[in-house]
Amino acid sequence: MPPFFARPGQGQSIPVWPVAKSGLEAWLSAQPDSVAAWARASQFRAQAGRVLKIPAADGELAAIAFGLDDGDEPLLWRALPGDLAPGAYHIEGALDAKAGQLAALGWALGCYRYERYKKQPKAEAWPQLVLPDNVDGDEASRIAAGVFLARDLINTPSNDMGPQELSDAAAALAAQFNASLRILTGEELLAHNYPMIYAVGQASARPPRLLDLRWGHMDAPKVTLVGKGVVFDSGGLDLKPSDGMRLMKKDMGGAANVLGLAHMIMDAGLKLRLRVLIPIAENAVSGNAFRPGDILTSRKGLTVEIGNTDAEGRLILADALAEASTEQPDFLFDLATLTGAARTALGAEIPPFFTPDEGLAAELAAHAAKQADPLWRLPLWKPYAKGLESGIADLNNVTEGGMAGAITAALFLQQFVGEGLVWAHFDIYAWNAKSGPGQQAGGEAMAIRALYALLRDRF
Repeated sequence: MPPFFARPGQGQSIPVWPVAKSGLEAWLSAQPDSVAAWARASQFRAQAGRVLKIPAADGELAAIAFGLDDGDEPLLWRALPGDLAPGAYHIEGALDAKAGQLAALGWALGCYRYERYKKQPKAEAWPQLVLPDNVDGDEASRIAAGVFLARDLINTPSNDMGPQELSDAAAALAAQFNASLRILTGEELLAHNYPMIYAVGQASARPPRLLDLRWGHMDAPKVTLVGKGVVFDSGGLDLKPSDGMRLMKKDMGGAANVLGLAHMIMDAGLKLRLRVLIPIAENAVSGNAFRPGDILTSRKGLTVEIGNTDAEGRLILADALAEASTEQPDFLFDLATLTGAARTALGAEIPPFFTPDEGLAAELAAHAAKQADPLWRLPLWKPYAKGLESGIADLNNVTEGGMAGAITAALFLQQFVGEGLVWAHFDIYAWNAKSGPGQQAGGEAMAIRALYALLRDRF
């Protein structure tokens, strides 16, 4: 990971002027005539993310003007590093602690590149931001490292990110922070009563797994994270069309995100007992694939009729949530690329979350806003649970008609969460659909910065 920041006093640095549209004329008036003329000739209007390089008399770079569009996008600083040559830069003018912290984080996030398969990757050297006194560079770097881990795992294609490789990533993280890791593989899942994880992954040549990572003091408050790890989703026998299958390497985005969050938690040394459960499977097609109409018995003992084999993520999560509930954690969070309905409702950039706990919902909304990590609560509307009824089993894994699909998926998961637990489910996209200023199309961390801030404040 590149060094994002420089310390004050490490040499000369180039000033960066943050300029909002509302303050553009005042800024121009305060500049030398040559600078103001250059800005006007360059049609610099403080457009969001616009970078204006201001030359010195000798042609060298003297300063940068950066359009912030009145601060509507606090992480827009990520647009800068990709446009700048290596060297040190500092922000001119005072930023309050919150704005400065988000500026530093945005700068770090803008230094991400995924170039594993490029024959000629770009140079490793990056511009560095001289940190203002009120900014914690270690914290910004810690969060960026967790985000980068999630992005790297999601961006890796399924041929190089199967159950073994995802297990290896978890093992590397466990080794880094002296955590324990237990892995159940293949028929071990049946022997230890994880039948739905096994059923979803049994058709693949790469057997399913359950990862169980533990870290922290035994007597600390318990926080358990569950992440969906479907390393590729063909849809099973209810096969997806080709356009629906194209991005299914990202169907382990929940697993990638909980590993990124675990990195933040362990690196910060939060005073909690962390458990991470990741059910891993490849939803493939072969002669022993599970079928529409099959009835599976879950770890909890509830029977599930398979209405659609392409609703497999909730099946593996159900077994993991049932296990997570046995320890009665103080917080239980699951993250999953679960439904297209969530994208229909809120688009690619705003993940919905579900929780029956009003206090937790308010905390999550507050931290999401502070961290510029958008979340939106959708209801666990109990009347819709009737659609999950089966005539011959305890539950069906889908409803007829597909309406309110994100809600009914969350209601399905709730059946496997222990009574009275503080639980939230996040239906994330884990993907940037298009590139933008300082942001590549591809894998993305979602919800974990808000969750980390909540846990950091608690512990």
